[in-house]
Amino acid sequence: MVKRKIFVGIAVLLVGFLLGGITFHTIGKFTSQERSAPSHVTPTVPRQIIETSKAFSDIVRSVSPSVVNISTTKVVRKETGPFFDDPFFDFFAPFHDFGAPRKWKERSLGSGVIVSPDGYIVTNNHVVEKADEIKVTLFDKRVLKGRIVGADPKTDVAILRIEANNLPVLPWGDSDKLQVGEFVLAIGSPYGLNNTVTMGIISAVGRANVGIADYEDFIQTDAAINPGNSGGPLVNITGELIGINTAIFSRTGGYQGIGFAVPSNMVRSVMEQLIQKGKVTRGWIGVTIQELTPELAQQFGLKKTKGALVSDVMKDSPAAKAGIQRGDVIIEFNGKEVKDVSSLRNLVAQSKAGSDITLKLLRAGKELTVQVNIVEMPREVAEVSQEVLPGETQPRVLTGLAVMDLTREIVRQLGFTSEEKGVVVVRVEPGSPADEAEIRKGDIIKEVNKQQIDSVATYNRVLAGVKRDDSVLLFVNRAGKKFYVIMKV
Repeated sequence: MVKRKIFVGIAVLLVGFLLGGITFHTIGKFTSQERSAPSHVTPTVPRQIIETSKAFSDIVRSVSPSVVNISTTKVVRKETGPFFDDPFFDFFAPFHDFGAPRKWKERSLGSGVIVSPDGYIVTNNHVVEKADEIKVTLFDKRVLKGRIVGADPKTDVAILRIEANNLPVLPWGDSDKLQVGEFVLAIGSPYGLNNTVTMGIISAVGRANVGIADYEDFIQTDAAINPGNSGGPLVNITGELIGINTAIFSRTGGYQGIGFAVPSNMVRSVMEQLIQKGKVTRGWIGVTIQELTPELAQQFGLKKTKGALVSDVMKDSPAAKAGIQRGDVIIEFNGKEVKDVSSLRNLVAQSKAGSDITLKLLRAGKELTVQVNIVEMPREVAEVSQEVLPGETQPRVLTGLAVMDLTREIVRQLGFTSEEKGVVVVRVEPGSPADEAEIRKGDIIKEVNKQQIDSVATYNRVLAGVKRDDSVLLFVNRAGKKFYVIMKV
């Protein structure tokens, strides 16, 4: 009986252990599955993101065949003295190279974009400037010789031609319709890495005064642009060419989030003229303009600083014939707003010679509309260098500024005609109000507060009524360039 009870107890224990083990194993299995389950679950990606990603890939696939790599070679020669080639000299120093070779080759890389099936390529002027040899590598790895059809340093645009047909072409976009915040792609060969694609947005449009070219109307983007990207395309989300990547703003030489591209409309206009005429002709109306600062706006009774202030009108020019006067503020060009000097300069330059345009002006606070006939810009006249002028001969009325009467000798030295009127600046003290106003020695002051100046006596008489801490409006002629200056008394 006792043995039977022991046997039953042992059996119960064994069954308990068995059931416990099975339970533990089952629970552990389910727990393990629950823990490992997330690693096998496919993430849920919104359909819009998938479609957007695919759309960008499609853009790159369609645009890339039109983008080329441009490599240039330029022979650089070092000037040496004539005796270096003398055999007698070689006898004493036959192995001396004097530190550097006399002739070597410089190589550089850039990018370009095919814009016609028969081989026309747009790139930057600085990519191919002074190149002795140009090689163009296509998307299919073919390497062809390129020749320069024409170049325009003033916009940093150059046109190449290769001997090929049925090439893939990038369609033109309308850069005038661009909006800040639009997605863009930059494609090129940074550091020689062909067909590199970067993405960003348009950070700004109409950027000027960057110091890269004479005519600036840049598209600013944060799409990564690096050395070697120059000349490559900036495209929109429909795969259209909206700009040619030109420069970066960088303190290190590499990408820092600010890149500039020449807008496609400017590029296309330059390209068509270079191909058809071999040169670029620009419109001209014959005015000198300057930025409208808050101080100048106040002097002319204006509430806004938008527009371009006319500081001079050339004799017998289209502007003079249209009745434009010095002191007018041009605020609109053929229906387009004139924001500043750069925008007006670009609008006039891109206008065709012989065309008639409408200008809206502000004169003494009133709006005027005039018709102006655009003519071709005449050849630029070199600026006359300023000669050293005689010393100070008159007492100074404005702090830090000394003037004297114009004499025949001074007029001759400055390169003006005998009809020139005003007083000439003979001294500007460093750190003075005159220096801060950027008045220079050799400037001719023609007006003070809109009153004509023909002598030092007139100059002093006009300034006699100016109170301390007031500001005066000076009209200055500097080597033929006329403009207004605000100076504090």
